Amino acid sequence: MGMKAVRCAFAVACGLATGCQAPQTERIEALNPYEYQLADGEYGVERLPFGESWPDFAIGWQRREELIDATQRSMNYLAKPSSKTFFPVGPNNAITHDLMSRSVARFNEVLHQALSSEDFLKLLRKDFDVWVARGRSSTGDVFFTGYGTPILDGAKERGGEYQFPLYAPPSDLVKANDGAIVGRRTASGQTVPYYTSAELRDNHHLDGLEIVWLKNPYDAYMAHVQGSAVIRYANGDLFEVGYGGNNGHEYNSIGLALVEEGKFKMGDLSLQKLRDYFAANEGEAARVLPKNPRFIFFKGANGGPYGCLGQPVTAMHSVATDKDVFPRAAVVYVEARLPEFNKDHEIVQRPVRFFALDQDRGGAIRSAGRCDIYMGFGDDAMARAGHVQARGRMYYLLLKR
Repeated sequence: MGMKAVRCAFAVACGLATGCQAPQTERIEALNPYEYQLADGEYGVERLPFGESWPDFAIGWQRREELIDATQRSMNYLAKPSSKTFFPVGPNNAITHDLMSRSVARFNEVLHQALSSEDFLKLLRKDFDVWVARGRSSTGDVFFTGYGTPILDGAKERGGEYQFPLYAPPSDLVKANDGAIVGRRTASGQTVPYYTSAELRDNHHLDGLEIVWLKNPYDAYMAHVQGSAVIRYANGDLFEVGYGGNNGHEYNSIGLALVEEGKFKMGDLSLQKLRDYFAANEGEAARVLPKNPRFIFFKGANGGPYGCLGQPVTAMHSVATDKDVFPRAAVVYVEARLPEFNKDHEIVQRPVRFFALDQDRGGAIRSAGRCDIYMGFGDDAMARAGHVQARGRMYYLLLKR
């Protein structure tokens, strides 16, 4: 398999443009204010208020090569007839499929045409309006988390320390036309809610559907939380698994469950600390992991991972949002503090500003105040993703009409 490291992810997966699993990152502090739900008819973006100054978009020109690739993937999606299903959206249905298609295409042209950062900003000001994410309680304050693709040791067959499987989708899983999970089809033809994760594990409903075996239950759980993974076999070969569906139950964070039990303090929790906790406390994984009733099914993949547009996501240039309130495929500008490694390979938080494309859907992101940033592939990307806890702002660019 030809792995493209800059495009692989710690928490994504979705094979179809009409139905995707998205990152479900372990949230490491109370985010209740950011789970603000909009009222019926409200949308996640609005035009930048008159008189409010533009962000300094000029800095986005510096990383245009990778940004061009990400932009092209949004264009590929918008060229598909099925993408029209999800438009128009926004206040008074102002964001049409035609407007989005022309906006992304023009942004791509500007990336090619601009000769300097100043020229880039000039062209954007000439052609685009700025919209702003409404954020927490319509304040514009957005909470950012991160995701990426883990590399997990695994085997094709069960044996030795490889005792924890990932499963293919069962034949009785019922999906709607848009990919949403409807439930389980019974022998009599009825559709009922699918089994919870605990029921699936305890009652062997998935026996025979194993596609790969992992070393420990937390690795398997991490693949479930992130929706995809790269499996590393003992001979060095890599096998990419992507999202194949879920059981239709809501996602619950086991990290927050452990905080509520007093096992961790809020703010001290990280993916590595969770891994260490389960390794040091035998039996805890079996007790705690079923607290999340959602269960993810997998399939072999290649060239991904894929966002909910059916296109590969790009490190630091793809984001995941609630697609009920944010527009698909759109050009996004992010201002936040994100983790980087310093010269001693220590994590430090630094202010960053960059353009991305809204190309994925967050399975645990259900508000106008949340966004997941795709950080990349491998251990470093995972380490950075686990330290993303940033409050910032998010802007969308749409052509003037």
